[in-house]
Amino acid sequence: MQGNRFRITAGDPHSRARLGVWESPHGAVVTPCFAPVGTQGVVKAMTHEQMESLGYRLILANTYHLFIRPGAETIAALGGLHRFMAWPHALLTDSGGYQVFSLARLRRITDEGIRFQSHLDGTPLEFTPESVVRFQETLGSDIAMVLDECPPYPASFVHVESAVERTLRWARASRRLHRRTDQALFAVVQGGVYHELRQRCAERLVDLEFDGYAIGGLSVGEPVADMREMITWTKEFLPETSLCYLMGVGFPQDIIYAVMQGVDLFDCVIPTRHARTGYLFTRAGRLILKHHKYADDPRPLDPDCGCPVCRRYSRAYLRHLFMTREITGYVLNTLHNLYFYRRLMDEIHEAIRSGTLGALLAWYGDRYGAGGEEEAEEG
Repeated sequence: MQGNRFRITAGDPHSRARLGVWESPHGAVVTPCFAPVGTQGVVKAMTHEQMESLGYRLILANTYHLFIRPGAETIAALGGLHRFMAWPHALLTDSGGYQVFSLARLRRITDEGIRFQSHLDGTPLEFTPESVVRFQETLGSDIAMVLDECPPYPASFVHVESAVERTLRWARASRRLHRRTDQALFAVVQGGVYHELRQRCAERLVDLEFDGYAIGGLSVGEPVADMREMITWTKEFLPETSLCYLMGVGFPQDIIYAVMQGVDLFDCVIPTRHARTGYLFTRAGRLILKHHKYADDPRPLDPDCGCPVCRRYSRAYLRHLFMTREITGYVLNTLHNLYFYRRLMDEIHEAIRSGTLGALLAWYGDRYGAGGEEEAEEG
């Protein structure tokens, strides 16, 4: 691989956390980094200009959805995904593997790949390790993910072991086929909540010498304690010099915990999806906008927040927009939540430099619970 370089610039003396810089073909990305999810080639309710103004330089796009529409031929004819989206910064594309979990009723898994029925019209689709690599090479994303099988929770050891072995076979096929030297290829460690399977999967993937490694198959319904244990355990078997990406996580306290284990990249729909349901992140804890107590509240969402929303609009007005389903309300809520997450990453960077990540984790734990969903609402 050429054009993708990761270097560690600082470490935390009290944990495995590290600051780093990933030099992608489309610019530098400072890590730890949170990548908002742009499923259809856009972060819902946001313009690219807004994303840039918040400081985001990496977003995730969904291979499954882009394969269905507009399709590989259209994106290729328009110059690849960066040009199609008019996004000049780094892009990460997933493999469609998560849809194995989320669209379980519309797919069948074989040793050759995954056969889907389109969630739109039932059209049969087939994803193989080879077709997924080729499509992502056509897209030209900076990070491409290999096809993997994400088992549900709970699942038996035998079921998860089968998914691990299939994931390993698909990873070997993907590694052989991948040709783009300007695109990083990441493997995905599966294994559910089974230590033995996580270790086996990680060690065999590392033997294949991928450009980076993702921890997958978590935040799919397992207890938070199990999720955290698997993050810590899996990271033990991944190379310190490679980027480590935790897929689909999550809440602020869970991100901080994972950073302390040495994780570098994150993606999750939580800040954007929660914004569209009126669930707002504040420094004092969650704020549920539909609650009647905010109907005549003149205060900003968060008096300690410097985002454009908090500098201008009241809780009462934002609640009015949400209750009347005005599109602008979704835009403003999303802008606020993404600002919160960007500020969170800045706090993490500073805490790594100062050796205070443990205190930061405790601070967010007090406001958002020990892990996963929060325990209390902002007053």
